[in-house]
Amino acid sequence: MNVFDFAMKIELQGKAYYETLAESARIPELKGIFTGLAADEQKHYDLFKSLKEEKEWGMADSTMLLQARSVFTDLIDRPEAPREMQDALGAYQLALKMEAESVRLYEQMAKKEEDPVLVRLYLTLANEEKSHYNILDNLCELAKRPNECVPWRESKGSE
Repeated sequence: MNVFDFAMKIELQGKAYYETLAESARIPELKGIFTGLAADEQKHYDLFKSLKEEKEWGMADSTMLLQARSVFTDLIDRPEAPREMQDALGAYQLALKMEAESVRLYEQMAKKEEDPVLVRLYLTLANEEKSHYNILDNLCELAKRPNECVPWRESKGSE
């Protein structure tokens, strides 16, 4: 399996996982976050497919971090939301691990790549996955501490 096939497989797995989380989310704001994360993973898949097929490619910046940060404040203001999120904490933690693995993969790909355009692309993907990690890290913290007002924090990525 070449590197593009491997990356495409990981992105499809991530997309499917986020779609499952969206389907099971009882809180509409969380459903929106997971639907957006699934869309980002689809975008990454499409990018690697284009690279593999040597077609023209491009990548728009993700807006998920800004959206999630806004939703997070709404979730804190709804006392029932963090408590409901506790049930899904294990699923969020698994997604957090998946994102950390994606960050490492894309950073490794960038280190091995000689084409500066692809190096920048892989590092951009790693940064998007770090944003996803940050979103999930904040959701995990809120789920772990439902009785506290947990402020949004910027994590360093794949810890």
